[in-house]
Amino acid sequence: MPKKPAKPAKKPAANKSATAKKPTAKKAARPTLAERADKHALYQVSVQSPGVDIEFFEEQFSKYRNRKPMKMREDFCGTALMSTVWCQSDPGRTALGVDLDGPTLAYGRKHNLGPAGEAGTRVKLAQADVRETRFAKVDLTLAMNFSYCVFKTREELQGYFAAAHKGLVKDGVLALEVYGGTESMSILEEERPVRGATYIWEQEKFCPIDHRTLCHISWRFKDRSVLKHAFTYDWRLWTLPELHELLLAAGFKEVKFYFERVDGDPDDDFLTGTGEFVEHTEIDNQEAWLAYVLALK
Repeated sequence: MPKKPAKPAKKPAANKSATAKKPTAKKAARPTLAERADKHALYQVSVQSPGVDIEFFEEQFSKYRNRKPMKMREDFCGTALMSTVWCQSDPGRTALGVDLDGPTLAYGRKHNLGPAGEAGTRVKLAQADVRETRFAKVDLTLAMNFSYCVFKTREELQGYFAAAHKGLVKDGVLALEVYGGTESMSILEEERPVRGATYIWEQEKFCPIDHRTLCHISWRFKDRSVLKHAFTYDWRLWTLPELHELLLAAGFKEVKFYFERVDGDPDDDFLTGTGEFVEHTEIDNQEAWLAYVLALK
């Protein structure tokens, strides 16, 4: 920054012209917390819990297949955090992460695979369509955070399920994460605190004709700055009967549903998810629910 001009020692004589001061440069504004934020790191902290998820999937896989899953494929993997934690959980495990977005995969290599050391070398990443079938078969395929909802027609989604079926070993399992409830079809905005920020989930649009929904993730910080619409999702909100029918049509033999148990008074406006998932064949609808779908080959 330019130095401020020195103040004259005495006032200039009246018959001499005074030199005008040059205007000082304004101090550059400090970047806001939103401008300095790392959206991928925030996403991982806000919506992912890979250790808990892996424990659940390992338990259920072992229950139905009488063995421990070792080879996992993470579809729509993003930064491949799940794949990294999977390989960290057992020295014999391997993972394949598949995603179309090259820069996000590069972020994962630098911030997740690299710091994981040897475990990170057992994660392979592919910039490819998740419907490709050229990859080696795995025990378990995960499609987390509702990303398969990018497929908006029954033909597209059944095509993905058929590709996932082909990519599994003979006793393999496909696991999907799904959300629903009466509020899932509403225009709304929800907030909750996360590490150093407030996470904001926004459902901007929903069309009851085709179940197309437009959603966003934003974060607000302590300095009131906002990282607005850091992630946007143009999805079809699939129902459980549709998923069930399409999975069976794709070749899976059995489909199971696990709903998250909630805590709190049903008469209150807010119930808290416990992170515990319980199998149901029948359940009352709620304002909002989170579930896993397991499809057994």
